Amino acid sequence: MKLFQIEEPDGSPADPDIPGAAVGIDVTGPQAEVAVAVGGNAVVLNDRDGFELDLPVPSSKAAITEWQSLFEGARLRAERALARPVTHAVVVADRDLAERVQGGAAEARLILLRVLRPDEITGVHRVLGAAVLAEDLAPRIVAPE
Repeated sequence: MKLFQIEEPDGSPADPDIPGAAVGIDVTGPQAEVAVAVGGNAVVLNDRDGFELDLPVPSSKAAITEWQSLFEGARLRAERALARPVTHAVVVADRDLAERVQGGAAEARLILLRVLRPDEITGVHRVLGAAVLAEDLAPRIVAPE
């Protein structure tokens, strides 16, 4: 039984080999949305009052550094809301953004589990579907025996 987790001052886990949380990120609108799922139940993550982050989605021609900033902001929003590190994501993006998404996520040190086109998620809000898939695809922490 794990009673608490010790973290470094920057919020990363004391053991860097342990994966953090996995989130869904939707970059198909003018502002990115971030969500997390637990037990298949997903919720959109919002910023606390006074700590709002603007997450504008860069254009398809924007530099990778702009995409990196977007993913760093999305990860920060999730880490603040979850009070734990975020290391993995499923991203919903238009087809023409795949290269920018992959490059920006890599520069932000966010491991992409999958990049989905908007038409690949039906019946639910896209970011919620991405969060559920992220939970399913996330690496599992194996407890020592």
